[in-house]
Amino acid sequence: MSAPRGVASTSGRFRGEIEQAVAHGASPDDLLLRLTLGDASRLLRDPDIATDDIRFEAGVMSFLGVQVRRGGVAASALERAVGSEA
Repeated sequence: MSAPRGVASTSGRFRGEIEQAVAHGASPDDLLLRLTLGDASRLLRDPDIATDDIRFEAGVMSFLGVQVRRGGVAASALERAVGSEA
C-alpha cells in the first residue's frame, strides 16, 4: 500500500531531508533521525528502499548513514546529533 497522493513516504521524506542536510555541509555522522515507532516500522517495511540504505551494526540502526533512534518522540524529525558542531 503506498502513501496517499500528495503525502511523501517516510523514506522519501527523510531521504530528502538527509540529502539536503548533506548538501549544506552536514556529515551523516553529525545527524540523528528520531522516528516514532510507526514511522520506524514504515521505514523498515518500505519496498522502495534499497537493502544498502538501512543497516544494523552493533544493535544500532542507520538510514543512509544516519543513526536512527526509534520511539520516545511524538513526531519524527531529523536532528543534529548531540555534540556535533552547529
